[in-house]
Amino acid sequence: MSNKKKFKKGALEISFGWLFAIIAGGVILFLAIYFSSKLIQTGTETVSAETGKEIAVLLNPLETSFESVQTTSITIPSETRIHNGCDLVGTFGEQFIRLDQKSFNKWIQTDVNVKTNNKYIFSNEEIEGEKFYLFSKPFNFPFKVADLIYMTSSKDRYCFINAPTEIEEEIERLKQENLLIENCSDEDIEVCFNGNCEINVDYFERAVEKDGKRVYFEGDALMYAAIFSEKEVYECQLKRLMWRLREISNLYQDKEIIIAEKKCENNLRLDLNELSNLADNLENSGELIIVKMKAEDIEMKNNARRCVLW
Repeated sequence: MSNKKKFKKGALEISFGWLFAIIAGGVILFLAIYFSSKLIQTGTETVSAETGKEIAVLLNPLETSFESVQTTSITIPSETRIHNGCDLVGTFGEQFIRLDQKSFNKWIQTDVNVKTNNKYIFSNEEIEGEKFYLFSKPFNFPFKVADLIYMTSSKDRYCFINAPTEIEEEIERLKQENLLIENCSDEDIEVCFNGNCEINVDYFERAVEKDGKRVYFEGDALMYAAIFSEKEVYECQLKRLMWRLREISNLYQDKEIIIAEKKCENNLRLDLNELSNLADNLENSGELIIVKMKAEDIEMKNNARRCVLW
């Protein structure tokens, strides 16, 4: 009886030892996997942040002069989501982009926003892919205000239907693979200038309808902006552009004071001040026509003077 009891006690001690080893090993394995995944995620977040900064740097060559159009593309090694947004803070507002990247078939989200106050990117709030196309066009109102940058994914092909000749010619010159003017397929996003498509451009009313929402533009630079971006992005960036227009108008007022001292006055100070106030008070794209009319008036007066301001 005594030996039987000893046998049972020994068996219990062995089972407990194995159980402890299994639990301890499981905990160690869990911690190893946990910290490894955290390390991978942190690394991915760092890569995403660095990639975002690289994209911001790559946008610099898209700065244009006069009426030229620049184009480029960006290829990222892994599947990427680019979040595009803007904030109405400070003097010029802020443009920010944030990248999420796929790792082991899982999207790694980051809270790292790459910000700038002198870029104006027009796109949907979120675009996804590995290759992205960008082209830029100067926005003059009446003087050059900024370069507008349009960003699309290679996954999205836009087919322009019945576009004005000058638009077709410009798209052909861009040679951007996801912008077409013929041979449209059912998978393409159709942009109609006379018809009923996913995106409809009313060139006469200077309006674009997309996703059941309507925005207004003045000039081809803003037309492209309205086509490639969602309403929220477009309206926010337009507001930022108007703030920049306000500040540049104020600078030209100061320049006229200098010119006046050289007996070459333009008499545009009051007009520029009015333009500055109109731009500052713009609430939405529906009011853009008011600012445009004043800009055209100033451009006509400036071109008629002996000493032009720009």
